[in-house]
Amino acid sequence: MSRADVTTQPEKPGAPMAQLSRLDRFLPVWILAAMAFGLLLGRVVPGLAGLLDQVKVGSVSLPIAIGLLVMMYPVLAKVRYSETGTVLTDKRLMITSLVINWVLAPAFMFALAWLFLPDLPEYRTGLIIVGLARCIAMVLIWNDLACGDREAAAVLVALNSVFQVVAFGALGWFYLQLLPSWLGLPTTSAEFSVWAITGSVLVFLGIPLLAGFLTRTIGERVKGRVWYEEKLLPKLGPWALYGLLFTIVILFALQGDTIVSEPLHVARIALPLLVYFLVVFSATLLLGRALKLGYPRSTTLAFTAAGNNFELAIAVAIGTFGVTSGQALAGVVGPLIEVPVLVGLVYVSLWARRHLFPDSSPSGPSLDSPASPSTPRS
Repeated sequence: MSRADVTTQPEKPGAPMAQLSRLDRFLPVWILAAMAFGLLLGRVVPGLAGLLDQVKVGSVSLPIAIGLLVMMYPVLAKVRYSETGTVLTDKRLMITSLVINWVLAPAFMFALAWLFLPDLPEYRTGLIIVGLARCIAMVLIWNDLACGDREAAAVLVALNSVFQVVAFGALGWFYLQLLPSWLGLPTTSAEFSVWAITGSVLVFLGIPLLAGFLTRTIGERVKGRVWYEEKLLPKLGPWALYGLLFTIVILFALQGDTIVSEPLHVARIALPLLVYFLVVFSATLLLGRALKLGYPRSTTLAFTAAGNNFELAIAVAIGTFGVTSGQALAGVVGPLIEVPVLVGLVYVSLWARRHLFPDSSPSGPSLDSPASPSTPRS
């Protein structure tokens, strides 16, 4: 598919979804099916929790640890780690992204969590953890469908990945203990551990990040980029979804009683997430326009700000609070809300390109030929 195809076709009804593979196109369906199967599994196998706890990686059962690592690795193998040049020199883009991703967006999620869930501390904590887990996953797909800047997306995703390993634990301590104490609000339980969060990040982000970097580096060196992206990545890609669905099945099998008995709680988790996606995306897109970043990079900035790494949030919640915790459930609800909302925001982006960015190039930038935005790409 050429870049020209991507830019002209999505404006027709249904086109952005049509560009996805069948597997990705029906992702909300697969997530719902995984949830339903997990609930059923929890009913027919009542001793499942004890069985899963027999073998652990740290505080996480081995099957769930495998699922988390499997869903993280393919996404990180897609990132072009060597493509940094022009993006890193764009100080407006880099500074704006860092401020939104690591200051404003987590603070906004903190406010939403307390506003919508003041009486549900476990779910509130789960949402705050989601706010700290910055985008690295399907944001690359949404950015591409909206004709964003691929190079910028790859760099910002890589930057978020590294920054999470370095700063996630400290930010978790700040938003879950220090800031609430300053505001006179309850903090998390005494069992909360910064080291537990940091350890979860190092294991469930650090390992797949290193694996993804080595896979791309060695693969391109041995077989070349064309083979790597056209032959290997299509085979690795679906495993991210397989890992996510497997993890959701297990989590919902263990969370079944809570979900069935408290469906209103699930809805209350979903509402602040919906507000978060819509507000952060819209505000960031308008900010990019005000900063004159151009449509491709403004769109990339908006998607990388609004998207969250639910895989990491789930991993941290499980590793810190347990697989049956409300914190883990808050992370699990996230992908069900994120997928349809961000697909809708692809249409919003394409509308904004026509009405808010009239001088935008219809073809946008290309990683394959940064100096020639109109160059088609497959």
